[in-house]
Amino acid sequence: MPRKKILLSIPKPPHPVKRKEALPWQKPKPISEDPAIANKLEGIMTNRSYVPAIEDIDFLKGSNARGIRLQLDYLKPQVLLNKHGIEHTIVVFGSTRIVEPIAAQQKIDSLNKQIEQKPQNKRLINKLAIAKRIQTKSQYYQVAREFAGIVGKSGNGPNDSQLVVMTGGGPGIMEAANRGAAEVQAETVGLNITLPNEQFPNPYVTPELCFQFHYFAIRKLHFVLRARALVAFPGGYGTLDELFETLTLIQTRKIKPMPVVLVGQSFWQKAVDIDFLVDEGVIDEEDQDLFWYAETAEDIWLSINAWYADKGGSLQP
Repeated sequence: MPRKKILLSIPKPPHPVKRKEALPWQKPKPISEDPAIANKLEGIMTNRSYVPAIEDIDFLKGSNARGIRLQLDYLKPQVLLNKHGIEHTIVVFGSTRIVEPIAAQQKIDSLNKQIEQKPQNKRLINKLAIAKRIQTKSQYYQVAREFAGIVGKSGNGPNDSQLVVMTGGGPGIMEAANRGAAEVQAETVGLNITLPNEQFPNPYVTPELCFQFHYFAIRKLHFVLRARALVAFPGGYGTLDELFETLTLIQTRKIKPMPVVLVGQSFWQKAVDIDFLVDEGVIDEEDQDLFWYAETAEDIWLSINAWYADKGGSLQP
């Protein structure tokens, strides 16, 4: 005999949020049941302890949450860089004070007008001398801009994000590098840092790839993590910090060796006397070979590619 079909009674799926009957905790305890609880509930719900941890800014900024902040400082940029397919970078450092030639000349013109009114003002005279030296170095703004354009056009064109220019996201040389990449419609990264006095990113960084870090250490990690080369233009404490951090990592083989190019030999040989350090025995002679000098955008690009060719590889693996 054929089996009879059994019709199962399947209830409809419940609403994902709403209920027909409220659960006990969806309503506060009535004061009529215990007059002594008047104002107690408000005191509980307005207390800082009741704020969820992810919404408690004071807690998140406190010393107890430092480990969490370090993780988040690393994680957000990492997720977004991966999302955009940023696999390899060329990191460009340099002074925030080295501006484009037209801006350097405008500074000189402004100071000359001020000195006409106060010809004996030593402070203005000194500022003019510095402005003229900055104008001389403004050529490096053009070099950084041109070099970044070369990087941006490499590979399979501007839409190829496997090799991009990364900077600290600020003005000066960093602006020049981001600008050069942006001018050839290439993606370009800026790693800014939060400071006591507000700073603005330069306007040439790709909006989706401009980050703010709380910790210098995590920012440095992201500079090196994808770097295929470091190009350092004339700069001050920040540039020297990043340069020697990278050279130390390479010297100790904490990271794999990579090209380090110092742009502007005359500047760097005055700023850092490497021969003196070797003669004093505080670094080894072989440590002189951890970097080299270049002057033009083409020199930088060709020398980096030659370095990889010498080791049997290529800049874009």
